[in-house]
Amino acid sequence: MTSKALDNFLNENIADLKERGLYNEIDPVQGANGAKITINGKKLINLSSNNYLGLATDERLKEVAKQAVDSHGVGAGAVRTINGTLDLHIELEKKLAAFKGTEAAISFQSGFNCNMAAISAVMDKNDAILSDELNHASIIDGCRLSKAKIIRVNHSDMEDLRQKAKEAVESGQYNKIMVITDGVFSMDGDIANLPGIVEIAEEFDLITYVDDAHGSGVLGKGAGTVKHFGLQDKVDFQMGTLSKAIGVIGGYVAGKANLIDWLKVRSRPFLFSTAVSPADAVASTKAIELLMESTELNEKLWENGDYLKEGLKRLGFDIGNSETPITPCIIGDEKEAQKFSKRLYEEGVYAKSIVFPTVPRGTGRVRNMPTAAHTKEMLDEAIAVYEKVGKEMGII
Repeated sequence: MTSKALDNFLNENIADLKERGLYNEIDPVQGANGAKITINGKKLINLSSNNYLGLATDERLKEVAKQAVDSHGVGAGAVRTINGTLDLHIELEKKLAAFKGTEAAISFQSGFNCNMAAISAVMDKNDAILSDELNHASIIDGCRLSKAKIIRVNHSDMEDLRQKAKEAVESGQYNKIMVITDGVFSMDGDIANLPGIVEIAEEFDLITYVDDAHGSGVLGKGAGTVKHFGLQDKVDFQMGTLSKAIGVIGGYVAGKANLIDWLKVRSRPFLFSTAVSPADAVASTKAIELLMESTELNEKLWENGDYLKEGLKRLGFDIGNSETPITPCIIGDEKEAQKFSKRLYEEGVYAKSIVFPTVPRGTGRVRNMPTAAHTKEMLDEAIAVYEKVGKEMGII
């Protein structure tokens, strides 16, 4: 017999989420996650993927992944510290360090794992973390896990950051103080003010941590937000994922050799979770090599991003203040955002609604992510659908 208390809790809260337009329906994709996808047998233009450069379906990555399965098997077989570190993992980490312009790098099983691992390995209850209010959930959870004092900073507000850094330092309560930010904020597409953050960090001796999940492959001609601003030697932690622009799965932290050494002996997901598969490791390495060799995919991404932005803005949609190819269409009401997304789906465009708690209440939106794999014809078709549905619903 199962718990009645649990059943009551689950049924009541799921019904409440549905009533308020906050319940998320999961749509299984039949086949590859490319510029077009198939859901329930329906072909759709895909504007909801983080596959920024189209590498998730790239033939060159698929080929090396197949070879790795033949040479190394389908799994690493152990945690990294026993005998789960394969030569392929070492090669990936060397390539990551070269890509990010750092002394060393460490790879993890996911970007979320990186933030859970790296923050708590360095920060503890005697420390403080200055965290941007719009930071990703994995940063928030990593900060909580560390037990450090979390000091929330107004979004990209350098005056607020300086004041709170000054107060934290002058209080004398903390051994170490970290400032942590997304490089690119994934729901709005704006870029962190890294020069301002670094200037304040140097003034108050703050540890600097940049989560570049949505900046790597996108900014800095592909090398990321830190490279975009030329601050490789000023940022302590460069964290990123291998699942977005890189097109595979996993995450990494790049920085000085002593930091990476410490994370290898003290970050819990590295110590207690099996390493990524051989195919994933070698495919990620290949993707990074492609980005280091050519900026072609990066340039195509920006071209498509600018094209879609201009089209939606011309129609009168509120696309916020995005500085990257990420293009939100901000609707406001959560139920309206979900209804808008559903109508787009019916007309052949897959653009998922994003509502609280991913974004603040009252800022429900559809988040569009054009990729390097989209054609102009696909984007024109999507813009036409947006015009039809937007007028139908009275949004434009």
